[in-house]
Amino acid sequence: MTARKTARPRRALIVVSRFNEAVTRRLAGGAQQALGAGGFGTGRVDTVWVAGAWELPLVLDRSIATGRYALAVAIGAIVRGETPHFDVLATEVTRQLGIVSLSYGVPVGFGVLTCDSLDQALARAGGTHGNKGAEAAEAALESLQVLQRLAGDAAS
Repeated sequence: MTARKTARPRRALIVVSRFNEAVTRRLAGGAQQALGAGGFGTGRVDTVWVAGAWELPLVLDRSIATGRYALAVAIGAIVRGETPHFDVLATEVTRQLGIVSLSYGVPVGFGVLTCDSLDQALARAGGTHGNKGAEAAEAALESLQVLQRLAGDAAS
């Protein structure tokens, strides 16, 4: 009896928060470029926009549950304000994104900025500190390669 191969999903997903769109649009562009360079070219990346960072985990969860995606990238920009809202949001979004990734065994690149100011966020969205959206996509691509190698080793 030969081992049955299951089809691997060959699509990537980027879920982007519209809140602080001047930042997130740049981060999403960086993620798109990195995914293209990593083998997920035109037509193989779906981009979904959501209202804010809070919505990222749920939309990622439901999207990954479809089985269509080999990896995903969460893009958001949470900028500190005058209330504790920043701390709660940053902590919970981070925690929930990790849970989504572990629940499905699908890499979720963390491209959610948590900055003290809009200037700091812009510097990390293609400015002086690089593009953290691209870095999140690259990390998800690398994790996917590691998982694929591990799966290959297990099949031996």
